[in-house]
Amino acid sequence: MLGLDAAEQDALLLSLKVSAVALCFTLPLAIFIAYALTRWRFPGRAVLRGLVYMPLVMPPVVTGYALLLLFGRKGPVGQFLEQTFGLVFAFRWTGAALAAAIMTFPVVVRPIQLAFEAVDEKLEKAAETLGADRVVVFLTVSLPLALPGIFAAAVLGFAKALGEFGATITFVSNIPGETTTLSLMIYTLLQTPGADAMALRLTLIAMVVALGAVILSEFIAHRLAERIRGEQ
Repeated sequence: MLGLDAAEQDALLLSLKVSAVALCFTLPLAIFIAYALTRWRFPGRAVLRGLVYMPLVMPPVVTGYALLLLFGRKGPVGQFLEQTFGLVFAFRWTGAALAAAIMTFPVVVRPIQLAFEAVDEKLEKAAETLGADRVVVFLTVSLPLALPGIFAAAVLGFAKALGEFGATITFVSNIPGETTTLSLMIYTLLQTPGADAMALRLTLIAMVVALGAVILSEFIAHRLAERIRGEQ
């Protein structure tokens, strides 16, 4: 596959799996949080906004260390999840997915929040005056109109998760076949004498995937926006 050896293929496939799992857990919560920040007024809203965007400004290694303290096998959350559900995050690929989800979350929330802000509140009010409750208004008016932004956010989030490095290596280390994603494989090759060509090849693959994700995101958002405008 793409001229990659077995270890490189494993790293690429693991990156895709980690990114997909991270996005599956991130997207529903991001939609809910983005809608709440856009439409609802409640105590602690500013604090919630700060918590959502905190991973953007914190050093990734700090986020990874915090995850290790909380979700490690001796951490309070990690111990509870392992004893209750058998879930282990530290030094496992599941931990890489968790780290990617945390670091990706603000990147996913922001475009969705902008998409909800662009939805005309008059349409929502009109639906409410016709007897629809808030859940129905959200599912039939707000969510469909925000779909272009949501799809764009999902693709960008997937690309961001694919390239996550700092929090991942701090939380789950760099274990071949278990936590070595594409970014960590590139880091390993850069530390290996004579492996520059392999590192460059993987870097180019990562760049192509990231660029493709951005182009796909723009294309989907544009087509969906055109379709929604045509239906209005």
